[in-house]
Amino acid sequence: MSKLDTILVHICCSVDSHYFLQKLQKEYPKSKLVGFFYDPNIHPYSEYKLRLLDVTRSCNILNIELIEGEYDYINWLEVVRGLENEPEKGKRCSLCFDRRFEISAKKAKEIGANIFTSTLLTSPKKSIKQLKKSGDELAKEYGIKFIAPDFRVKNGTQEQNILAKQDKLYRQNYCGCLYGLKQQREQQNRLMDELFSPINKQIQPNSIEYKLKLYNKRLEFEDNNIQYEIVKKRFLNYRLLRGFIKAKNKTIISHIMPYSTIRGNYSRGRVDKVINNIAYFNRDEIKFINLELYNKVAQKEYKDILELITNPPSFEDELKIRDKLINNPYDLSAIFVLDELITSKLDIYLESKTYEDMKEVLIDL
Repeated sequence: MSKLDTILVHICCSVDSHYFLQKLQKEYPKSKLVGFFYDPNIHPYSEYKLRLLDVTRSCNILNIELIEGEYDYINWLEVVRGLENEPEKGKRCSLCFDRRFEISAKKAKEIGANIFTSTLLTSPKKSIKQLKKSGDELAKEYGIKFIAPDFRVKNGTQEQNILAKQDKLYRQNYCGCLYGLKQQREQQNRLMDELFSPINKQIQPNSIEYKLKLYNKRLEFEDNNIQYEIVKKRFLNYRLLRGFIKAKNKTIISHIMPYSTIRGNYSRGRVDKVINNIAYFNRDEIKFINLELYNKVAQKEYKDILELITNPPSFEDELKIRDKLINNPYDLSAIFVLDELITSKLDIYLESKTYEDMKEVLIDL
């Protein structure tokens, strides 16, 4: 290669690219590297933004120019239509590589790069043979060169993981696309909580939005030279799937507080006692409070339940409110907030999940 060579590097994520780019810098010291983040397969969009955020940080650290491609997710869906149930490394993945490599080859030609490659080559979940076949075919079509260095050999994958931990990179726990995520979570018997994003914009624990907030905070710390660590924490996670109350077949507007659960998804009964302004249902340990009590404990001034539903406190603040109400951090009984307490017979529908999980926590040193 000549000293004028420009290598366009298709980038999939920071864990792969941070190691791959440094290896390329050592092996091709006279070449200019240009990063190209083109990954319309990544779903949901918040996960895409999170991976882009971390790739941008990595490229800044390595002093490498980064170009963001178009997030043309709809076009990507059309490319893989009919292959939704293909396994990892199957036909869907092959078409996905072809699509991303084709756009990368076009971008290389556009910016005057005579070589292109991809950080997918260093991912232990990808087939180098499959990637090389796709890259070589497109390189021939566009009159450029595709290189496929194998940086996994000689403990490369182990070095990559050490580097990712050392430089505090975001480590995603699925490949990227919706179909791969679905298959992986089904095999793990886990909830696809990556796809849960409440319309009220409340950030759920260990959600992608939670991680975006954490990694943006990391950037703030680094910009201000604040020392920090990111540590892992095991905890009981929670997602509300759906829930509502009916009285005489009429739906009663209500707000469901975090960590509300019942046995099964349905309960029917009535309030049989009120103690300290908390109404107790005669089944399934369900509790009700009115908005006046909620406002008092939360130190808020919500005018009605609809305002509370559409603009709730943060998840963490609601946990504090819940603890003040029942003074038991281990209580998982359902708590419904109503404009006014109802004593007539009620039908309660509640579907929620509690599950063991792990999240990252940013600690200011």
